[in-house]
Amino acid sequence: MLIRYWPDRTKIPFMSLRVAGALFSMVLIAASAFLLGTRGLNFGVDFAGGTVMELAKTDTVTVPAVRAAMPINAEVNSARGTDGREIVVVKFGEAPPDLLGEDFKSLSEDQKAERASGATNELIVETLSKEFNLSVENGDFLRNDSVGPKVSQELFTDGITALVVALAMMLVYIWFRFQWQFSVGAIAALAHDVIITLGMFALLKIEFNLTSIAALLTIIGYSMNDTVVVFDRIREDRRKYKKMPDREVIDLSLNVTLSRTLLTSGTTLISLFAIYFLGGPVLQGMSFALIFGIFIGTYSSIFIASALVLSLGMDFTKKTVEEVQGFTGV
Repeated sequence: MLIRYWPDRTKIPFMSLRVAGALFSMVLIAASAFLLGTRGLNFGVDFAGGTVMELAKTDTVTVPAVRAAMPINAEVNSARGTDGREIVVVKFGEAPPDLLGEDFKSLSEDQKAERASGATNELIVETLSKEFNLSVENGDFLRNDSVGPKVSQELFTDGITALVVALAMMLVYIWFRFQWQFSVGAIAALAHDVIITLGMFALLKIEFNLTSIAALLTIIGYSMNDTVVVFDRIREDRRKYKKMPDREVIDLSLNVTLSRTLLTSGTTLISLFAIYFLGGPVLQGMSFALIFGIFIGTYSSIFIASALVLSLGMDFTKKTVEEVQGFTGV
């Protein structure tokens, strides 16, 4: 096993590097806030509304040909599908009312807002079908997903709400499981992970959609799991070595759990890299977020969560809920 090659006892002075780690994190957070404010997120159809179509790439169905045939402004790019073949991806919003026919013009404003996305979709399907002799029945349109502006706004609101609720529930959990100092450290680390991951999305203009929200929630869970393992070891070592300074106790705990952290992260990353390179464009955004989140989550457990616990201090003079109930460890 690989763990045999890991030293029995490492002595890395993590807390001596906490100031450098804090400065590094502040730079990353500031850069992420700047990118989110200036470049913004590249919202996918789930959040921005509109339509995504995928066509099998052929001698006639090419990116330049499809772009020239589109009656409205659209983003047309090539990609590789989950089955490995080349595809043409078309993204577009709602067409001007003048292009949607007289029947559409006669509708009320509320009806227009409700049916504009569907009418635009029908227009594009009809145009491409005539231009390239395509057929929905024959499966020439590999993907055809439309989301209206009202639904996309609801999805975005629900996604952000899910993130906030997850953070709040984590705060309550750590508070009852440990102490308020640990709760502050854990939530600061989770917020740190989410903000910097969003900044990376803004920097690289990776599509941000519902799968990205799922990835962020997974990052929160993964980071919290790693943080709880570290916190539990800190609590155990603090009670075991009562006269040892807090700084040395935390360094000892981090070094003891380091092999577990690296092995768990390493095996998870192997799977995620396979998904990123072999899973196709649909899963790349989610897998990238998870890969980056594991790196930043492992870092934050050490230099954000643990460092804040050291700064706030640890007080074990009062019994925790677990001790009152007779539970002594995990």
